[in-house]
Amino acid sequence: MDVKIEPSWKAALQAEFDKPYFADVVGYVKSEVAAGRTVYPPGKLIFGAFDKTPFNKVKVVILGQDPYHGYGQAHGLCFSVPHGVKPPPSLINIFKEIEDDLGVAPPGHGCLEAWTQQGVFLLNAILTVRANSPTSHSAIGWQTFTDAVIRKISDEKSGVVFLLWGNFARAKRSLIDTGKHHVLEAAHPSPLARGGFNGCRHFSKANALLQQQGVAPIDWKIE
Repeated sequence: MDVKIEPSWKAALQAEFDKPYFADVVGYVKSEVAAGRTVYPPGKLIFGAFDKTPFNKVKVVILGQDPYHGYGQAHGLCFSVPHGVKPPPSLINIFKEIEDDLGVAPPGHGCLEAWTQQGVFLLNAILTVRANSPTSHSAIGWQTFTDAVIRKISDEKSGVVFLLWGNFARAKRSLIDTGKHHVLEAAHPSPLARGGFNGCRHFSKANALLQQQGVAPIDWKIE
C-alpha cells in the first residue's frame, strides 16, 4: 500500500507496507477516527520519527513505548513534545541526566527535533494511541511493524547505538545484532522508576561509542 513516509524509509520498509497486517493496522486507526475517537499523534505526524531522521542518517536509536496521550503532546517523536507544551516528567528526568552527565543546562522547551537532525531516531514501538488511554493501540499490530524497523536497522547498518530504557525497551534487545551494534540499557526515566535512570550517563557513553568509530558525536544541547 502507498504510505506517505520519508523516501529512504519507504524504500527500506516497502515489504512491510505491502503485508496484510499493515493494512489492518491502518484500517484500525482509520476506524477509530471514523467512530469519533481522537487519536494521537495527528495523522500526518504518525511517521514523524521517520520523516525527521532518514534511514541512511540513523546513528542513535532511542526507543519509547507509545505516544503521549494528552492533548497536543504527541508529535511522532518518542519522549518529545512540541514547542509550547510543558515537558512531561520523563523528559524532565532525561534533561536532568544530560545536565549531570554533560553539564548541559535543560532547555526551556521539550522539543527534541534538534537531535533528530543529527541522526537520533526517536522511535515509539507503538505509533498511535487513543486520547487519554495509554497503550490503547498496543495490540493492533504496530509492534510487528516497529520490530521489523529495528531488525532492518540492525541488518543493514553497523555501529548504531541503541538506548533501551525500561523493561519494555530492553525486551527489544533480541532484535539487535550486538556483534555489530552497541546497546546501552537503563531504567526508564519515568519518576515511577524512583531514580533508577539517574547516573546512567548514556549520553556521554553514546558519544564515546560514536567517536570510537570515527562518527561525529551528538550535540545533546537543545537551544
